[in-house]
Amino acid sequence: MKIAVVICFMGPMPWYFKYFVHSCRYNPSVDFYIISDRKITDDLPANVKPVYMTVNEINTLATKKLGFEVNIRSAYKLCDFKPTYGLLFDSFLKDYDFWGHGDIDVVFGNIRSFISDELLEAHDLICVRHDFLTGYFQLFRNNEKMNMLFTKSKDYKRVMQEKQHFCFDETNFKFNEFAEGKTPDEIPSEIESMMHVVKRAQQKNYIRAFFDFMVVEGVPGNIKWNKGELIFKKRFEILLYHMIHFKKKYHPKRGPRHIPDVFSISKNRIYHN
Repeated sequence: MKIAVVICFMGPMPWYFKYFVHSCRYNPSVDFYIISDRKITDDLPANVKPVYMTVNEINTLATKKLGFEVNIRSAYKLCDFKPTYGLLFDSFLKDYDFWGHGDIDVVFGNIRSFISDELLEAHDLICVRHDFLTGYFQLFRNNEKMNMLFTKSKDYKRVMQEKQHFCFDETNFKFNEFAEGKTPDEIPSEIESMMHVVKRAQQKNYIRAFFDFMVVEGVPGNIKWNKGELIFKKRFEILLYHMIHFKKKYHPKRGPRHIPDVFSISKNRIYHN
């Protein structure tokens, strides 16, 4: 089955983009569309496809596709629109079986070791944590039901019309509550996030959602990338490492010119083996 992942990133690419791209290179069966307002000068593999758009152009497109005026004024606000990507970018997603949204502060292992055709056939949504939705990597079946699933939130128009960032793609900042196993009805929140929507839809058998823990976050160290395979603690193969905290600790003076086929990630730096 064909998979495409859409990532919006505005501004100059950070140092870790090269690691992201290198890990994509080793996943040729997945296409990655990078929507950016800056020319990408890195040497990109065939499966990493730049699409050049500004925030204003995405705002105009979203207004047209959704049928009402939206309010995207910053790159950060685009996170709230991740669940709409199947609708917004259907012009280049139409030939894929699944589409996903993601981020570039990620190093992938072997995606297909975890996301098999059998898993995709049996589910409509794939989440790489067991406890809540993840904006940095998530897959949706490419059909009308899943592409419009965001409209099941009673608050989706408010989310898209206000400039405030609501963490709509994930939990409306209710990560701990969902991680504790509480149901959507037990978690008061300002708006109904996609996690509220997905859990309720799953309870009603409206969608088939898959949740499992396939990733590493935080700064645990002891991670090794070896020619497309990502290993944690020399024992556990993982789908990806999310560098959301690591990138705040590690600040190389200049980005690497070349990414080797083997490297290690400690708690505070990257070592080229």
